[in-house]
Amino acid sequence: HVQLVESGGGSVQTGGSLRLSCAASGYHHSAYCLAWFRQAPGKAREGVAGIGTNGVTTTTDSVKGRFTISRDSAKTTLFLEMNSLKPDDSATYYCATGVYCANVLSPSEYDTWGQGTQVTVS
Repeated sequence: HVQLVESGGGSVQTGGSLRLSCAASGYHHSAYCLAWFRQAPGKAREGVAGIGTNGVTTTTDSVKGRFTISRDSAKTTLFLEMNSLKPDDSATYYCATGVYCANVLSPSEYDTWGQGTQVTVS
């Protein structure tokens, strides 16, 4: 079965950078979409950036120009490069996979989630 393990979270100052990683195993690359979500205390889970089955990336407006989603050539590790971090970016970040996602930024499209990694910006 599919397994996802995130890493790379931490505490940074405003304007700093972090790179999150998500190691994925047990899934068929061509059928799966991949994405990063985040959830702050008391808020709904929000789609940050995703890669559809066609390889097209989508990024939510609030992080455009600051965050970049990518994956390695073997398609087994998903990354989220986060620059110019703001306190509003503080949240638990999750990676997720789903099958043939119509909306790569919608949590309802995904059925497998990692355990999450905390990002704190102060």
